[in-house]
Amino acid sequence: MKDKSIIFFDIDGTLLNTEKKLPDTTRQAVDELKKAGHIVAIATGRAPFMYKELREALGIDTYVSCNGQYVVLEGEVIYRNPLDARALADLTRQALENDHPVVYLSEDEMRSNVPEHEYITEGLSTLKLGITPTHDSSYHEEKELYQTLLFCPEGEEQQYEEAYDAFNFIRWHPVSLDVIPRGGSKANGIEKLIDHLGFSAERQFAFGDGPNDIEMLTTVHNSYAMGNATDLVKSYAKYETRHVDEDGILHGLKMAGLIQ
Repeated sequence: MKDKSIIFFDIDGTLLNTEKKLPDTTRQAVDELKKAGHIVAIATGRAPFMYKELREALGIDTYVSCNGQYVVLEGEVIYRNPLDARALADLTRQALENDHPVVYLSEDEMRSNVPEHEYITEGLSTLKLGITPTHDSSYHEEKELYQTLLFCPEGEEQQYEEAYDAFNFIRWHPVSLDVIPRGGSKANGIEKLIDHLGFSAERQFAFGDGPNDIEMLTTVHNSYAMGNATDLVKSYAKYETRHVDEDGILHGLKMAGLIQ
């Protein structure tokens, strides 16, 4: 594999543009990578069911989901890191008392602990999934879960951060945070893949734009922040490519010398 590389792509704001669409130039660039024999992987905060169509469109079967908690290599699950069930039950009770709804994510579906809530509608609408969670307040008691969405306005998450050592909280929307196991990250999930594949550091590349990409951009040797990333995120990457709406992926892959 000395001449081949592995390239990890975030989804929102990286593979998908600001309209949540896949640019033609990105599709073509990914095709070129695959034809050259490189491994193309997705590394995302989304659960697998949330981007099944994107994987099929790009022909990708290697991915790091739920911010690193569910990892698949060529269609085979190689790593699972579920949330602590007892701590999640406690968090759910506290959140319910505060009118902060919770949406549970497994690898194949999502369920909410309340029938409906404006925060859920507001947050999930930005992902343009075309689906909404069904109500199942006991779902977390029956299913192994890899990530949960906690919906609360900015500034109100501190009470949870102080109370639950078992979790990391990563804000992705003004009214929503990802809840993942403590110590979990995209970078951790990527390391599980690299352990299987054995790529040298010089042959590893990553593209991202959000706060949950920071550890990935810090860990992967050749890291590229999208032009639409915040200055904070850009500060953790080695390189900066163009805005996602300005053929950022195509430009970045050419910068890296991975395509012509």
